Amino acid sequence: MCRAIKALRKQTPPATRDDIHAASLQFVRKVSGYHKPSKANQEAFEAAVGEIAAVTARLLDRLDSAAGPSRKS
Repeated sequence: MCRAIKALRKQTPPATRDDIHAASLQFVRKVSGYHKPSKANQEAFEAAVGEIAAVTARLLDRLDSAAGPSRKS
């Protein structure tokens, strides 16, 4: 588990594009084992961050919660 990634669901104010990108970057860093990839891996690393950010944004848009926003962020 990436402990540096905070929950983005039910965040007040709602998660921004920057929040989603930061969480995606942390995830890719954790999974890949690279904090900063080599030039040879840079393109794949950045593509993965972008793809995960897009999927995360869609997920957050589609989630429905009867509980409403959380006070914690």
